[in-house]
Amino acid sequence: MSDPSESFATPRVAAGALFFDEQGRVLLVHPTYKDTWDIPGGYVERGESPAAACRREISEELGLDREPRRLLAVDWAPSDGEGDKLLFLFDCGEIGHGSIRLDGHELDRWEWVELAQIEHFVIDRIARRIRSIVQGATAYLEHGVAATIVRRPTV
Repeated sequence: MSDPSESFATPRVAAGALFFDEQGRVLLVHPTYKDTWDIPGGYVERGESPAAACRREISEELGLDREPRRLLAVDWAPSDGEGDKLLFLFDCGEIGHGSIRLDGHELDRWEWVELAQIEHFVIDRIARRIRSIVQGATAYLEHGVAATIVRRPTV
């Protein structure tokens, strides 16, 4: 008899941060290892929550200590090349233009982008993910308990 856990999903988990400026533009970053732009974020490490991973990635990539304010979306995104992925997208508020300090290794540029121009910077599935955030709210749990996250109106 086979082990039923062999059929359990074991997706890679990632956490991304959406930042907005005072004009409602989205912060995009340019990774040195890709030809396209992306949102700040990365993979969740073993034993780390998605919210903690988002905060860590913001610190590593942008030099900011920013706690996620609220969960915007959870995206199930299987990939032929990388396997199943579960992506958490967090609202991380507004930041000033002079606050960002890129790590210089993983990222080489950043830019504020109007939502109407997003498709010119990121791949289709990321553009769809960013656009979907204005359509509703979701709950975020850690260890089965609602996490305390400051709520903010949708941009």
